[in-house]
Amino acid sequence: MPNSIIIDGNIAEDLWILVGKDATEIPAGPVILPQALWNESKDSLSDRGQVGVWLDSDEPPCLIEQDLESFAVIAVNFGSFMDGRGFSYGRELRDTYGFNGEIRAIGSFIRDQLFYLKRCGFNSFALEGSDQEEALASFAAFSDSYQAGADQPNPLFTRR
Repeated sequence: MPNSIIIDGNIAEDLWILVGKDATEIPAGPVILPQALWNESKDSLSDRGQVGVWLDSDEPPCLIEQDLESFAVIAVNFGSFMDGRGFSYGRELRDTYGFNGEIRAIGSFIRDQLFYLKRCGFNSFALEGSDQEEALASFAAFSDSYQAGADQPNPLFTRR
């Protein structure tokens, strides 16, 4: 995980620890836990602040629906840049479940997908292997969108 992330259109220091699936204990500080580890540990973490969870592409948001208020961050792990389920999860978290916190893209997504991830409700991006300053330009790749999205609920024809 990079030491900095893109969040809400800015580059910022990443203060969160991404805990791996093979972790045997949960470190101190702000953590993003795998969904299975969260389920095992949520009772002991109920009074701890700054807890997030991450979902793999085969773990839909309905698995954490009852716990959404416990999370400051929900990360979606893209196992491959060709797997589009994470885009749907971002949209589902925003539109179906009304999650207003940070939705972070992690894993194997690419810079060319940033604009579309934002449209689906992601506001944080742990982009690896790319210059983050240059990546910020990806958000301005298009001046407008025809369709409604998590970032613009009205389609273009209603905004004219």
